[in-house]
Amino acid sequence: MNLIKGAFPYFVVPLVLSLILVPVAKKIGLSLNVYAVENSRTVHQGKIVRMGGLAIFVADMIALAIFVKADDTWNGVLIGGSIVFVGGLLDDLYDLKPKYKLAFQGAGALVAMMMGNISLGAISLPFGISIDTGLLSFLVSFVWIVGVTNAINLIDGLDGLSGGICFIVLCTIGIIGYMMGRRDICVVTLILAGAILGFLRYNFHPASIFMGDCGALFLGFTIACISLMGFKTTTFVTLALPILILFIPISDTLIAMVRRKLKGVGMMSADKSHMHHILMYRLKLGHRNAVLVLYAVAVLFGLCAILMYRDENVGVLLLAVLLIGFELFIESTDMVNPKFHPLIGLSRRIFGWPKKKEKNEE
Repeated sequence: MNLIKGAFPYFVVPLVLSLILVPVAKKIGLSLNVYAVENSRTVHQGKIVRMGGLAIFVADMIALAIFVKADDTWNGVLIGGSIVFVGGLLDDLYDLKPKYKLAFQGAGALVAMMMGNISLGAISLPFGISIDTGLLSFLVSFVWIVGVTNAINLIDGLDGLSGGICFIVLCTIGIIGYMMGRRDICVVTLILAGAILGFLRYNFHPASIFMGDCGALFLGFTIACISLMGFKTTTFVTLALPILILFIPISDTLIAMVRRKLKGVGMMSADKSHMHHILMYRLKLGHRNAVLVLYAVAVLFGLCAILMYRDENVGVLLLAVLLIGFELFIESTDMVNPKFHPLIGLSRRIFGWPKKKEKNEE
């Protein structure tokens, strides 16, 4: 009870600020005509403002100023995050070329790493294996921050999906931070989670506002930095935590690249064979239920990360089960290719099931 009481203001203050600021961001977006562009990949209809990330950013910054004592580390993360946010905001306003967006992300990563001393350090893997990145630490950390920043942006395809996944990520980090005795990690994750939840009030289906690149890139950058700060001297969670939570969007993107390559179309060509499309249309779950299913998957991978911190062997076992389930899903839904069924094919040869569909069967 004392724990909940102590954590209450860290979560509620940014939550309330976000609830107040999202309508303000919406009005600003309307006045500037900053709308999400409809294309073959989008599922929304009509003019929806894409500047909700402004409310998340401001609510987070105000709450951090109230509750967090600044030091070189947090200053590096906040300044770097602000640079990334500005780059995303400019993209929302003017549709920047990818190379310019990447330049903002790279600049933010360098600030966090050099000013905040954010780096990977040594990695401890399961079964007592340790890898000292040495001189590669700088490069690996840079790629990690920029990669995770963009991975969060890739999730932003359905109402409430990116924000909800980030909320789950931050709650998972906060839980592990508490288990490690890292009060600073707990506070900053609670603050950002509160700001996100306030935004989700307006972003969950049917959304009246999107977070835009300014919000998605800022959240991805912050999560990337916190993951390096909080877990770089512990176990496999050093890299497993963000990878496990972000496994779905990362794998979805890689599968899309392979799928398009096999079809002989461009890597950037739009299609509707992504995971959320399959859940929405092929499995007929609808928009809201597809998001809830992906939330549940994120929770499972978050639980896997927590178990890895507590007991690596149990965590790895759960991960194996999740990966097998994921593989069966992509094979049964033909996400890669109608002929790609290695695990199902092996199961047929060994056990005789599942049986092949007849040619005239839909």
